[in-house]
Amino acid sequence: MITSIVLIKTDVDRIPEIATEIAALEGVSEVYSVTGAYDLIAMVRVARHDDLAEVIPGRISKVPGVASTETHIAFRTYSQHDLEAAFAIGLDS
Repeated sequence: MITSIVLIKTDVDRIPEIATEIAALEGVSEVYSVTGAYDLIAMVRVARHDDLAEVIPGRISKVPGVASTETHIAFRTYSQHDLEAAFAIGLDS
């Protein structure tokens, strides 16, 4: 399994709609709205490197309102528990 973290700049007036559309794409496991230079972060998980081209420039970048993307490919997962905890901060409140 290949995991990539896709940082996405969008039309800020449509963040919820864009996030929902991206989350529905095959290969996208989660989408987070975030603060900072980017509006959304998508976690993409695919079987082969070639599949990344289909999902990221082939689908995510073509969603209306997506201005740009920056992709980071994960080399290694150290702890699934730590990753889940990091992305779940603030969900208990």
